[in-house]
Amino acid sequence: MSSESLRQQTQNYLTNNVPQIQQHGGSFEVKEVDSERGHVTVAIGGTCSGCGIAPMTMNAIESRLPESVDELEDVEVVRSTRPDAAVMPSKTDEMETMSEYEDYSPPF
Repeated sequence: MSSESLRQQTQNYLTNNVPQIQQHGGSFEVKEVDSERGHVTVAIGGTCSGCGIAPMTMNAIESRLPESVDELEDVEVVRSTRPDAAVMPSKTDEMETMSEYEDYSPPF
């Protein structure tokens, strides 16, 4: 699969299956695509930065996206570095380490 095709399928999955990101003022961007390795990096930002469930959303995307896109083996979700992403990054870092979030599965 070409890099452009992998990028488009990733974009389509996020738009169609995780509409909550944009509905709640968040944003996502497919940052990097390596079709040879079957790897994509997705950045989330906007109101996702500092959101209490952002770590769970990130984990859900990392686990569910490869199950839904052919030839995608690995997904890394990172925080966007765009200016709209600077809401409360230190709080989100802290939340990622909280055990309460380990088994939570967002409803998408």
